[in-house]
Amino acid sequence: MVVAARSLDVLLLLHLCPRIMEKSAQDLELITRYFGEFTTEQLNQFQRLEELYTDWNQKINVISRKDMESLYEKHVLHSLSISAVFEFKPGTEILDLGTGGGFPGIPLAIFFPQVKFHLVDSIGKKIKVVQAVSEALELKNVTAQHTRAEEIKNRKFDFVLSRAVAPLAELWKWSKPLLKKSLASETAPDSQSKPGLICLKGGDLAAEISESGLRPRMVDIFEIFPEPYFQEKYLLYVNS
Repeated sequence: MVVAARSLDVLLLLHLCPRIMEKSAQDLELITRYFGEFTTEQLNQFQRLEELYTDWNQKINVISRKDMESLYEKHVLHSLSISAVFEFKPGTEILDLGTGGGFPGIPLAIFFPQVKFHLVDSIGKKIKVVQAVSEALELKNVTAQHTRAEEIKNRKFDFVLSRAVAPLAELWKWSKPLLKKSLASETAPDSQSKPGLICLKGGDLAAEISESGLRPRMVDIFEIFPEPYFQEKYLLYVNS
């Protein structure tokens, strides 16, 4: 009976493998549709994300089951909208505040292998997933820490990233003390070359921005990725 069950498992796996591979290729196409010139290693890392998060999500729920069906659109490509706006220089140090399961930090760490990413979250089990995924992908430019932003001492960053963590005013209050005064790699006088907070948000942000008293640069992500999901999705940038 055990042998028969194992044989059935093997047959089922052989039956499903072509479908899994086909879906993985389609998911990757969503990324390569907008970005080119990836190395083979980067393509492999992006492709492995679904396998890794599917496995870990069964143990620790860091992504809703519904969103797992659209992992590459709702999480990976959304994270990469930052790379469509910012060209981080090698050696740049970035804090991913409230990273959750590793977004936007892990996709960006794949995209920018020469940039240093420090991913933090106040929930320890989420950091456990981040560490496991980054280790499986052999991301040497990622560190992770179970902590809150206000508990980070004696360390400064070029940029702080956030994805749907808190209102803009609170994000800026937590981020500002952690930002460097200027970028080590700064070469241009434009405002985008200054240290700052970059956050991904959705919906009508007028009241939130008004209440913050800030004047962020606002980028409509739908103009970058004209996919239905990105309607009313925005990137905000506040610099010091």
